[in-house]
Amino acid sequence: MSEFRMGQAAELLGVSVDTVRRWADAGELPTKRTGGGQRLIDGVALASFAVARNNALTEAEPNSAGSARNRFTGIITRVVRDTVMAQIEIQSGNHRVVSLITREAADELGLEPGVLAVAVIKATNVTVERDLG
Repeated sequence: MSEFRMGQAAELLGVSVDTVRRWADAGELPTKRTGGGQRLIDGVALASFAVARNNALTEAEPNSAGSARNRFTGIITRVVRDTVMAQIEIQSGNHRVVSLITREAADELGLEPGVLAVAVIKATNVTVERDLG
């Protein structure tokens, strides 16, 4: 069974340690204390919390129809345009998502740094790795 420290949970959820601590203090995120007093979060509980939080955030987004289920809401940090294509960078929590789209689409959507956007991802191949260190 995996357990995570408050800082690790904060990094995984893309929030501050203080936010995780407030959720734990409010009973929204169960923790247990080690003999030394450190608070740990069970991996299964953290995963369930992350899914519930994501579902709540997704429900708050404007409705859209489509088959892609991987959605990253974030802020546009960089836009590089050339004559045909535009490279859009979005920071979503601790994830940086980079997408190439047509310049026309970027212009029509008004994509500029500072704009809230959703990266919708549908991939036919995703590799999963595990940190064994």
